[in-house]
Amino acid sequence: MASSSSPGRVLLAYSGGLDTSCILAWLIEQGYEVYAFMADVGQEEDFEAARKKALAVGAKKFFLEDLRREFVTELIYPAVQANCIYENVYLLGTSLARPVIARGMIAIADKEGCDFVSHGCTGKGNDQVRFELAFYGLKPDIKVVAPWRIPEFYNRFAGRQALLAYAAEKSIPVQQTAAKPWSTDENLFHISYEAGILEDPNTTPPADMWKLTQSLENAPAEPDHISIEFKAGIPVKVVFSDQKTITDPVDIFLALNAIARKHGIGRLDIVENRFIGVKSRGCYESPGATILRVAHMDIEGLTLDRNVRALRDQFVTVELSRILYNGHYFTPEREFVTSAIPASQRTVNGVVRLKLYKGNVIVEGRYSEEGLYDEHQSSMDELGGFEPTDTTGFIQIESIRIKKWAQANARKGQAGVEAKDVYGSRV
Repeated sequence: MASSSSPGRVLLAYSGGLDTSCILAWLIEQGYEVYAFMADVGQEEDFEAARKKALAVGAKKFFLEDLRREFVTELIYPAVQANCIYENVYLLGTSLARPVIARGMIAIADKEGCDFVSHGCTGKGNDQVRFELAFYGLKPDIKVVAPWRIPEFYNRFAGRQALLAYAAEKSIPVQQTAAKPWSTDENLFHISYEAGILEDPNTTPPADMWKLTQSLENAPAEPDHISIEFKAGIPVKVVFSDQKTITDPVDIFLALNAIARKHGIGRLDIVENRFIGVKSRGCYESPGATILRVAHMDIEGLTLDRNVRALRDQFVTVELSRILYNGHYFTPEREFVTSAIPASQRTVNGVVRLKLYKGNVIVEGRYSEEGLYDEHQSSMDELGGFEPTDTTGFIQIESIRIKKWAQANARKGQAGVEAKDVYGSRV
């Protein structure tokens, strides 16, 4: 444990960026014994430089945990299987990483005897909720230090410029500068941009802000062709134009990211509704994830039963997306909802062929051995075991309620006309 003169030992979720570097220094000023925790969830980061920075600022220990594989297999792939999306546009890249980071942090906090955990999430954002609900779901008695909700901290650092000045005072090198005043969060799935000039929703993001993807103007004039094989809704193999084949889960995602970035796939600029009730402008790049979403939704069309798909879309997709976005991962409702995913994906087996070209993911074909699609039965050029006259009874039964509705409307309409004749206006 920390010394008796210290408020306690705190494990800080450290990114190496502006906020958490300043928070690390500030926690030390408050007397905490600070350990720094960093999760490798696929972000392009110089982890050794971050380790040196954390220790130079004053962290007593630095922990780096490689969580990429569990991030892909336990969070990303179930989200792909469920076609998760928030407000019909956002693929949940930030939300997906929070559960594995929180779980990694709590494991280290337990091992190292930390009294507190801390994070750099703002008091107006979603991530404070996601992290802290995850902490409590994993370790109910953990105590959280949230500087952006402590008046002494947020009054001192009223804006980004104050943080930049504090970093300069403490000789803390940071990537964010006054010339590029926005913050980022990156992982294997995506990168997000927010704050600074982006807070004006009518400000066009500068071209040099986008870190991952090529602009459409500079994307190649020639497309790439790939195929993705799914088993139970999970991508298990990717084959490229040169016949290069990848099967490892993490390598699949890295390879899809690389080729999607080349073709400018996965950029998004939106205004979303945060869980806490305010609107927020965010810009995102989700290159490989965009390819997987298109491919998975397409193979489902070939292999998934109509009613199963409808139920999954109405229940699992909507609810799991909400659960992930709002930070309710370590909850009984998440366990309940995700338990339905394997059953919904049992038949989602097959291959999708894609063309990647200037921001577009174009489906060129798909095939499967599942047998739900019958080319002869659906053909307009042959009977194929389907008797057209059977449709007459189907239409007659389906039309019963529609006819009744139309007849009722007609009676109401006639009554309205009669009322208008008597009173001069329709009632």
